[in-house]
Amino acid sequence: MKIVILGGVAAGAKAAAKARRTCSDAEIELYTDDTHISYSACGLPYFIEGNFEDYRLLLVRSPEEFEKSGVKVFLKHRAAKIIPYSKQVLIEDLNSKRAFLIDYDKLIIATGARAIVPNITNVDLKNIFTLRKLEDGIAIKNKVQESKNAVIVGGGYIGMELLEALVKQKLHVTLFEYAPHIMTMFDEDMSELIYEQLNSISAGRFEIYRSELVTEFSGDNNGVHKVRTGSGKELEVDLVIIAAGAVPNVEIAREAGIAIGETGAIKVNDRMQTNFEDIYACGDCVEENLIISDTKIWMPLGANANKEGRVAAINVCGGDERFHGVLASAVTRCLSLTMSMTGLTEKRAKQLGYETEAVKVTKNDKVGFMPDVNNITLKLVADKASGLLLGCQAVGSGDADKRVNTVTSALLAGMTVNEFFKNDITYAPPFSPTIDPLLNAAQILNSKINPDYEK
Repeated sequence: MKIVILGGVAAGAKAAAKARRTCSDAEIELYTDDTHISYSACGLPYFIEGNFEDYRLLLVRSPEEFEKSGVKVFLKHRAAKIIPYSKQVLIEDLNSKRAFLIDYDKLIIATGARAIVPNITNVDLKNIFTLRKLEDGIAIKNKVQESKNAVIVGGGYIGMELLEALVKQKLHVTLFEYAPHIMTMFDEDMSELIYEQLNSISAGRFEIYRSELVTEFSGDNNGVHKVRTGSGKELEVDLVIIAAGAVPNVEIAREAGIAIGETGAIKVNDRMQTNFEDIYACGDCVEENLIISDTKIWMPLGANANKEGRVAAINVCGGDERFHGVLASAVTRCLSLTMSMTGLTEKRAKQLGYETEAVKVTKNDKVGFMPDVNNITLKLVADKASGLLLGCQAVGSGDADKRVNTVTSALLAGMTVNEFFKNDITYAPPFSPTIDPLLNAAQILNSKINPDYEK
């Protein structure tokens, strides 16, 4: 059996490694238009930040290691066309410009996603970057070393991580977000909290502007020098990073007749199988099932990609492994602020037809006399009729992510707020107050849903 894999960062590389272990006698070929495979794209902001100097620490497995295990790796080779009915792929060698057909018995599509580049005047000037590939991170870090002023376009996860990275590299940073709020995946009240807390620690090192459209870049052969916005702001800059989101790379799949889902990513079943029996897809190019509401979501995260690559490989090799979906769990950090979430926001829950009840509390993450005590704000969302816990958001300088991780298990178990309040969470002064903020929030939410509970 010949297995062909298109793409090789997280999902594709995982699929190749797992397929090799599962199908010892299979012929496996991996094609990617990248110059590296199997690396941590999520680690790029921290490389730029200066946490480590050698980019090779981001590499998980080299092409040579794959070759030794019997996986043939073709770098700088782009899949131009999939021909399902003859089970072939047209491949273009980006170095020689030569095109050729290859055959497959099983195909795994792991073509990932690409950065959105807004239609801004002169957006193709030098020193205007996006951050998706390893080369992007290396180029940005090199430019950072000789820069003083930077602009980030976009206030999502990548924008926040890059804000931290550039500030820690001693650059003055201006971040422009077109939407009325940064971190728009959170509820608006939590997004506002993020904005306020970041501003409180700015100390002149950075500015964040919302509802601000970048309209024009200007510069010369040496690169970008100025940024202009719709409101008339004009800034001198040394570099710009576009962090305006991403879109899945699905064009090659769509042209082949592979079904595209409602999110715009490739539609797969829980075996990562497309509408073609011998074609599977995984990673940032596919949509997932949002478990809590049984709806579709596009959640391009490295953890999801690795799980999906594993499932696709097992099934390609004749197994029957299932990927049941995601909870939209995510976490990031910007300077001293942690932002994390799982499940449904209150806004999304209402859009899906839930009658919601929500509570927001701000508490210390540890006992008040501990020297490293910090505050966190937690927001819990539940269905008012059933009491079912729907989601959690956490923002603060304290241990926000571990509270969200606790809620993920409750969501998977389908727990009500009343059931969750009975959770036996660990306590010691360095780790939590006597009543953990999460349980405190659950108690308040439970009393709102079940007013007779405390009587």
